[in-house]
Amino acid sequence: METQTAPRRRPGSTTIADIAHQTGVSVPTVSKVINGRSDVAPETRRRVEAAIREHGYRRVGREKRVAPILELIFHELDSEWALQIVRGVEHVAGDNGLSVVLSELQGRHTPGRGWIEAALARRSKGVIAVFSDLSDAMRSQLRTRGIPFVIVDPTGEPVHDTPSVGATNWNGGLTATRHLLSLGHRRIAAVGGPSDILCSRARLDGFRAAMDAAGVAVDPALVSHGRFAVEEGIERGRALLSLPSPPTAIMTGNDLQALGVYQAARERRLHIPEDLSVVGFDDLPVARWVGPPLTTVRQPLVEMAETAAEMVLALARGEAPSQSRVELSTELILRESTAPPRSN
Repeated sequence: METQTAPRRRPGSTTIADIAHQTGVSVPTVSKVINGRSDVAPETRRRVEAAIREHGYRRVGREKRVAPILELIFHELDSEWALQIVRGVEHVAGDNGLSVVLSELQGRHTPGRGWIEAALARRSKGVIAVFSDLSDAMRSQLRTRGIPFVIVDPTGEPVHDTPSVGATNWNGGLTATRHLLSLGHRRIAAVGGPSDILCSRARLDGFRAAMDAAGVAVDPALVSHGRFAVEEGIERGRALLSLPSPPTAIMTGNDLQALGVYQAARERRLHIPEDLSVVGFDDLPVARWVGPPLTTVRQPLVEMAETAAEMVLALARGEAPSQSRVELSTELILRESTAPPRSN
């Protein structure tokens, strides 16, 4: 006797009704999830999105119309650092006939609910999050809609299934500190970025490694974390230079902090580099024009952004990345803000 079986659906022929039946929710609820609506319980959303990924639901007609744009997310847009990243992404976008949609999170490191709803509605080619991160729910929503994403300078430890681009921050901190040690400095201070940010921790870890290798004890009073801002450099610089035994050199977490240290030194009538050596990080254009020109660690910001944009476009074409984490080399740029300590 011949046994009849239900015909198998072609890949991608699953309907919203099928997903609703599979997950035990209503068709309108599945539709809300597909369209990125926020009024769905998190657990229900996770269940529906898992079923969508498993059964390969594809929206007929409109689903394949991907907008010719790249989404670029920043936690803040108030520095030359951010402008360098924008330039890199725009280079690649322009070469590929794409526009760039820019979103600022006003200091937050994770987008809000409004951003993900707008991004899903735009159906962009891909998302690049800079010095920011995406929640698990947002990652799931983007994956479900086939929108690839890449993180530049992730705030936390890189996630193995999320492509990311960064720089050799640890080596940058190590190289900068070795330079100061080679000049004869031993009382070296380090002003780092926020302690919850991966790149700032890596730079300070490189600093500590260089000091340890040289057999020089790190004075805890000379090490601090703070915002990547000029005001932070001024505040930390004032505190360090007011110590009974102030440092002869200060390594900062970025060039903006270094500019703040310059101001703190001017207030105390100290001359750079005769009385105090200063090293920055990033090599922003302003670093070569300040007086004296700033010794700094060059971070290839434009190249990092270009790499991230190329990665997200490759993912959009269905190509698997050869590696999920890319780190571009940093380089110590010697200028005029470092010299042997006066005591030598």
